[in-house]
Amino acid sequence: MSNLQNLKIESFKPLREIVFENLREAILEGKLEPGQRMMEIQLAEQLGVSRTPVREAIRKLELEGLVIMVPRKGAYVADVSIKDIMEVLEIRAVLEGLAASLAAERMTDEELDELEMISYQFKRSYQQDDVEGMIEKDIEFHERIFNSARNEKLVQIAQGLREQIYRFRVTYISEYNKAKELVEEHQAILETISQRDAEKAYEVAAKHIENAGSHMMESVLKGKGHENI
Repeated sequence: MSNLQNLKIESFKPLREIVFENLREAILEGKLEPGQRMMEIQLAEQLGVSRTPVREAIRKLELEGLVIMVPRKGAYVADVSIKDIMEVLEIRAVLEGLAASLAAERMTDEELDELEMISYQFKRSYQQDDVEGMIEKDIEFHERIFNSARNEKLVQIAQGLREQIYRFRVTYISEYNKAKELVEEHQAILETISQRDAEKAYEVAAKHIENAGSHMMESVLKGKGHENI
């Protein structure tokens, strides 16, 4: 069992929500690994809470697909198959393309300035070998585009898919030996949106995800072998 830290209780949030967010983050960041059993008593002790909010959090994580319940055995961190990742990436390429094309039509000048700054900060993180900074700015870059698309349903769908492969995304950015390509692709997306070229924005954004997906799959296969295909 991973060493989770006692929670910092925030009075404005229900305890069950704090426990859920903490366990969800631990799964997405790999602190709780795929296939690992989630024992309520141990988790409650490590987080410094009772079993009830842990049990409620596990049920919610199951609904998100991050936890699976095995009859007569208990809860386990869900594994993700190669097929699952490929399917998610195929959908994400389409969604990212759609978001970029809508953003090209709907993004305000202020939001465009913000996207340009995020792109610059991503480049600076890359130049400084700051992997955490790259991950943070990569997330901000794509979130800015989706939010500027002005389509709440699109944002909700994309968020759910993004979380399913987050742990692998961290791995591929950390190991990615061609990170300069990410910088260049972000710049290409930025330019097509600034030019208000919706068709081209769709094309370069979708291609960006396809390229990133190829490198992500390489990282996953190196770490997993070929099981669960």
